[in-house]
Amino acid sequence: MKSKKLKNKQLAIFEGQKIRRLWDEKKEKWYFSVVDIIQVLTDQTDFKLARNYWKVLKNRHKKEGFHLVTKCNQLKMPASDGKLYLTDSADAETLFRLIQSVPSPKAEPIKLWLARVGYERIQETADPEKSIDRGRKNWQRMGRSQKWIQQRMMGQEIRNKLTDYWKDNEVKEKDEYAILTNIIHQEWSDLSVKEHKKLKNLKTQNLRDHMTDAELVFTALAELSTREIAETEKAKGFEENKIPAQKGGRIAKNARLELETKTGKKVVNGHNFLQTPEAIKKLK
Repeated sequence: MKSKKLKNKQLAIFEGQKIRRLWDEKKEKWYFSVVDIIQVLTDQTDFKLARNYWKVLKNRHKKEGFHLVTKCNQLKMPASDGKLYLTDSADAETLFRLIQSVPSPKAEPIKLWLARVGYERIQETADPEKSIDRGRKNWQRMGRSQKWIQQRMMGQEIRNKLTDYWKDNEVKEKDEYAILTNIIHQEWSDLSVKEHKKLKNLKTQNLRDHMTDAELVFTALAELSTREIAETEKAKGFEENKIPAQKGGRIAKNARLELETKTGKKVVNGHNFLQTPEAIKKLK
């Protein structure tokens, strides 16, 4: 199975834990990161330890002739550094069997979850609004305010329009998208995406899911400005789109600096939603 068939890349959420997955358009099924599932089952916060657990389990299954291990595909999925790496992945049917070999009180809940998210994708193909509703419900379960959710969804829509422009104008997915995104981010915030995540003490978490209202707004302004400049300049290809990325990010930076001057408060900060509700309230 070639990765180019896996066009729809998403993260799923199980009890607040993000699980990487890829949708195979031809087979119409999800492929999930096995290590991410193992991390949930073993209740392990350290990704490396979860990976080692899976390595030992996989070797043991091979020696025992457990043929389902051979059904795990090596698919490219994003790691905490934002780069794509070949990752052991399996469909829900294979995972149901593998889960039985891991002693865990979460075995049954995660099997029900796997069945549900597989069904959700079929529904979303026929009705995209279901995907939007599911995202809103996930953020609500994570304790986000309605105001924050609105900002997050607005920013995602603006982001999607920008990546659609890139896709239609000869910018290659994955690495080139990431580089252009980083240029925009560096311009408006004076930090790379990696530096911003470090400031917020994030590891595998999605940076945008831990931005404040203001950070979301300025990210959206930078990406909106980038797309409109790119459309005006009719930028094509990676190199030409670097210029709108810099200009768009700079527009948001100037607005950020002006706001910071007026309020005396920094827009870019180390707050995240891993903190207590009391700490989060101080951001409002």
